[in-house]
Amino acid sequence: MAALRSEWKHEIWNPVTGCSPVSEGCEHCYARGIALKLQGMGVLKYREGFSVAVHEDALGIPSGWKKPRLVFVTSMGDLMHPDVPDDFVLRVFDVMRCCDRHVFQLLTKRPERMAELSGRISWPGNVWAGATVENRGAYHRLDSLRRVDAVVRFVSFEPLLSDVSDIDLTGIHWAAVGGESGPDARPMKIEWVRALRDMCIAGGIAFYFKQWGGENQYSGGRTLDGRIWDEMPEPSGQLRLNGI
Repeated sequence: MAALRSEWKHEIWNPVTGCSPVSEGCEHCYARGIALKLQGMGVLKYREGFSVAVHEDALGIPSGWKKPRLVFVTSMGDLMHPDVPDDFVLRVFDVMRCCDRHVFQLLTKRPERMAELSGRISWPGNVWAGATVENRGAYHRLDSLRRVDAVVRFVSFEPLLSDVSDIDLTGIHWAAVGGESGPDARPMKIEWVRALRDMCIAGGIAFYFKQWGGENQYSGGRTLDGRIWDEMPEPSGQLRLNGI
């Protein structure tokens, strides 16, 4: 397992904003609340609130970052949403391919479209492919994710809403786990987190524990069983990592 080098800066890039509910994990979407607040403040990018919108002016942003960065793509939306035109999605991939000094984390709740694209394009080595799995009802997303020809395939168990100890993590390189935050946060049990951690250890999968979340009976912040779990995958290619 490995930790990111300290000189790598984490960044967020939103060439697409907006989304629509697709499963239980969307019930308390943080991005929707932020988008509506920014709309109320008159921020031009969010003039349509949380409706899906593409932003041509955002496509050039990564090329302006001269030092390597770890970039989370579309934190305020879903690039794989059906309302995002294929042409624009492919242009986003062209940007990521050209900016190969950066590593891009692409997370979606719609990995079936990601898998379809993976069959049409040469998947860039600096783009990680991820899917959200919040409960057993979302297991099917991993079948699609495994079809993506990415150097790193990862799962975000956030918010983790149920026991998923029978999940198949074959072909997965990284698992990130977190509880739901906010005043109406649904609880996450420590047994659910421990089961995933132990599965990752047994399978040689990097395990990252993000947070307990709000309204939870555990007060350890990011601590699980007395330690911080910050493991990251070790892909070949541009991302250089330090071992721990």
